[in-house]
Amino acid sequence: MNGRKILVDTSIWIDYLKNKSSRIAEKVDGMLTKDEVYVPRIVIAELIHGAKSEREVSVIEEFVEAFNIIDQGEDSWVKAGKLSFTLKKKGRNINLSDCYIAVIAQEHDCHIFTLDGHFKEIQKYIDITLISLT
Repeated sequence: MNGRKILVDTSIWIDYLKNKSSRIAEKVDGMLTKDEVYVPRIVIAELIHGAKSEREVSVIEEFVEAFNIIDQGEDSWVKAGKLSFTLKKKGRNINLSDCYIAVIAQEHDCHIFTLDGHFKEIQKYIDITLISLT
């Protein structure tokens, strides 16, 4: 693969797994062909957390084995905490896990494909690139 490095967020995977014929599924399938798809461990944890059965957990575990798994650097959580603190001081209460995902994407030079609007706010404070659905 010679395309972009793309971190696919939990919100996209949830939609993808529920509806394989959606616009999101088409876009993800295209990315899987052209680009390098990355999944941070926290996204795997979020997907398993939201599973409704042991079977879903098994499907998720098998599903993620097909992707590049990325993990934190030495100070990724510190960076995420500082980002969250900065956002909170600006009156923006954004989930720490989203801050962490943004930091991981930045550290691994990945674009972020998400349905979560919080990332547009995060983008004002750190250099990340978001991928739109269009």
